[in-house]
Amino acid sequence: MRFMHGHDLKQQLKEFARTLGFADLGVTDTDLSAYEADYFNWLGRHFHGEMDYMARHGLKRTRPNLLVPGTVRIISLRMPYYSPDAADPVAQLNRPEHAYVSRYALNRDYHKLIRKRLKRLVAFIEERVGTGFNYRIFTDSAPVLERPIAEKAGLGFIGKNSLVIHPRAGSWFFLAEIFTDLELPVDPPFEKQGCGPCTACIAECPTGAIVAPGVVDARRCISYLTIEHPGEIPEALRPLMGNRIYGCDDCQLVCPWNRFAECSKDESWQPRHRLDRATLLELWMWTEEDFLKNLEGSPIRRIGYERWLRNLAVALGNGPWSEDVEAALRQKRPETSEMVQKHIDWALDRLRERRDLPKMGETPFPRQVRKAHLPRCDWERED
Repeated sequence: MRFMHGHDLKQQLKEFARTLGFADLGVTDTDLSAYEADYFNWLGRHFHGEMDYMARHGLKRTRPNLLVPGTVRIISLRMPYYSPDAADPVAQLNRPEHAYVSRYALNRDYHKLIRKRLKRLVAFIEERVGTGFNYRIFTDSAPVLERPIAEKAGLGFIGKNSLVIHPRAGSWFFLAEIFTDLELPVDPPFEKQGCGPCTACIAECPTGAIVAPGVVDARRCISYLTIEHPGEIPEALRPLMGNRIYGCDDCQLVCPWNRFAECSKDESWQPRHRLDRATLLELWMWTEEDFLKNLEGSPIRRIGYERWLRNLAVALGNGPWSEDVEAALRQKRPETSEMVQKHIDWALDRLRERRDLPKMGETPFPRQVRKAHLPRCDWERED
């Protein structure tokens, strides 16, 4: 194995990572004991909903050495994904006949793309130190506490919305990790909690899912309800979902730090199939074949056609009545599952009520983002 000073190697890694689209790289040790009690308390309150995988693996999630024996360092990376070419997210939310898809899912599946780039980073390490080191790569996969790891590696602080935020980079980024036995020098943790007295994310969460600073009850979170939740969406929460059919970005849209968020020119994160500006009705008209074809290589595909229709039915029920919408819901109903039919029936009841109301000059639509802080996407801004 060729020798290279750890500081030199880490600096070269940071520089090469930027050529791969990563905005920053930090290194930390494996001690996550400061986060362990909070994590298991969160599980104990059943805030993970039906995400049973969050409770599996015992201590492996909070003790990286148990997950990958021999690990002494974790390389944490962040990659921005906010595209300035996508339709204005707030404008999309304010159009009740349009569909809102979380910004990270407008494009290709980040899992595969980031894994490929992590492999290139590992190959870069091997060219400099040889192949005699052990590693394992992760991106939103396996039992990994990626946000505490990122905070310990100096990539940002965990905000009141539970996301990692950097004062000069916002929160519109993916996280990824490399567990390794290379004894790289560690970076200082990000110790300052940068939210201060701000509670915008808590106040603006459409369903009140942020129950305490940094604590999210997934059972009320729209991202969970539209992606992870396999069954019927609770009726009390449906009106609050508005036109959000896959995920929710409200807690990021209102975060003041996201005025300074990094934007991405990477072609991989550009919107596909008009998902940033499509109407609910045009997506509702997709057949299952259309769904599978159009969303090939998309993270959305994994929820399946049934949940896709369930989510769209709720959003259509929250939108304005029209003959076309009512007819489209009725036409597709017989060919859907019992679970989807229940959501269609709910939507039809809501639409009929709206149709029969005297016109008051206002669209009876749920909550909207009142004050957003969109990235300025200033490419000349220095770090």
